[in-house]
Amino acid sequence: MKIHKLSAFGVLLAALSAGAPGLAQPAPGLTLGDRNAIQALMTQYAQALSGCRAAEFADLFVPETGYFASGFRGRMVGGERLIALVESERQCVAPAGAARAPRPGGAAGPTVELEVTASGVRGIAKLGGAEYQDEYVKTPEGWRFASRTVIVAAEKAAGLEAPDMLAIQRLSGAKLGDHYEADANGITRLMTSGVKVSVSGGQVTGRVYLQGGGYDDQVYEKLGPGSWRVTSTTHGAQPAK
Repeated sequence: MKIHKLSAFGVLLAALSAGAPGLAQPAPGLTLGDRNAIQALMTQYAQALSGCRAAEFADLFVPETGYFASGFRGRMVGGERLIALVESERQCVAPAGAARAPRPGGAAGPTVELEVTASGVRGIAKLGGAEYQDEYVKTPEGWRFASRTVIVAAEKAAGLEAPDMLAIQRLSGAKLGDHYEADANGITRLMTSGVKVSVSGGQVTGRVYLQGGGYDDQVYEKLGPGSWRVTSTTHGAQPAK
């Protein structure tokens, strides 16, 4: 393995909350109907995910550009990857004849706290020690997720928020690829798209899956809100399938 030290800029799914659905405080600029529709997305999301209804899940996101992100899953963009995400969830890949494991939180959607900013409508939905950080867009078919990012407690403590996760993904540009693993039935499933981000001892690292195979293991340093750089890269080859 060859290790490169850089001195310049290198410029999922989470468990669902068991909290009952409800309305947060009204957000300025949103009608009651808008707030209700966005809150309804929480329950629709939970029901589609726990029920393994992959196409229905993907339809809750803005077509083509809507994405789900987390440390483990990377950044799953567009309908095809969002469907593949659900199809690889543990409750959806039980061996034939086995009882489907219930997902924590079941079909209950957490209450979302809404905020209207200059760039659009954002929301925070608490998941115990983790949270969803969302962006929403009103489409001709109704409100949809422009993005949904899961941030766990260790990531938050390390200074990671949704814009930081996106910034880390963008450090590697167009070379990002997908990572697949076999499920309990021996079927190859999409597990991570782009960068799998990890936090250990407060240090943020990532496994960057590359187009055409192989990966880079990287260490990151935060420069400011939503601004990161790569401090080292170790290249490795994916094992043969």
